[in-house]
Amino acid sequence: MASFPSVSMRNASEDSEIWANLREAIANSSGFQGWKQQQSTDLVNFSLDKQVRLYLRETLETLAY
Repeated sequence: MASFPSVSMRNASEDSEIWANLREAIANSSGFQGWKQQQSTDLVNFSLDKQVRLYLRETLETLAY
């Protein structure tokens, strides 16, 4: 099994910074913007973090089929 020592060497603040950058990149993507327009729920009440997590969950569920 492959080991990834660089992953285990990161600390929580580095992980938070990576997630923040990734979240922003996803939120600015055309796929995310299109997904937001198609949603029947009121996403305005959700934080950007929650919106991106919902988008990723639905996208991965779709890919799993």
